[in-house]
Amino acid sequence: MKITILTLFPEMFVGPLSESILKRAQERGILDIRTVNIRDFGIGRHKVVDDKPYGGGVGMVMKVDVLHQAISSVKDPNLSSKEQKIVFLDPRGTVFTQKKAQDLSKLQHLILLCGHYEGIDERTRSYIDETISIGDFVLTGGEIPAMLVTDAVGRLVSGVLKEDATAHESFSLEDEDNQLLEYPQYTTPAEYDGVRVPDVLLSGNHGAIEKWRKEESHTITKIHRPDLLEK
Repeated sequence: MKITILTLFPEMFVGPLSESILKRAQERGILDIRTVNIRDFGIGRHKVVDDKPYGGGVGMVMKVDVLHQAISSVKDPNLSSKEQKIVFLDPRGTVFTQKKAQDLSKLQHLILLCGHYEGIDERTRSYIDETISIGDFVLTGGEIPAMLVTDAVGRLVSGVLKEDATAHESFSLEDEDNQLLEYPQYTTPAEYDGVRVPDVLLSGNHGAIEKWRKEESHTITKIHRPDLLEK
């Protein structure tokens, strides 16, 4: 899968995208993650990418001509709308979920557009397929949301993680008890500071362990995210 991130600050992505699982996936050729500097498409000698808003107001607005050129430069004309999507990170968008991450992970090419300043010229939206928000709050730009989406989507691409590694996670849609939070996890030592791992996990009884995990998932979800049970 290819993920292209259009941003004014490509250096922000160096750390998050060059460590751990995403780094290994890129080295193995499973993921191809690239950043493209929007300023490369800026106007004139000073590479201008924004201007004052018509009608007045505080701040600057990213220019439609610049953004259209940036999008066009990375969009693959040989891919259909089912294989490639252009997603804008914006508070106006649909809130990002695990289901959306799974849907996007099936694409061949995902293009993420990071806004900045006071936002983008409204006409840019005609060149965008979808708008995504990561929550009901405002950040200085779309870069951090793009990192979150890249991580959530990238780890779901086939071959990035071990088979079935994502099947029983919180919000997993593959689990029969989907939309529940994950059960507690333990590892060695079996006892630490007077607290012992639940006996059922040491029993070797896989049926009892599975039952315990489902019950714990329901309990944890009821305490921390009862809204998920209501759904």
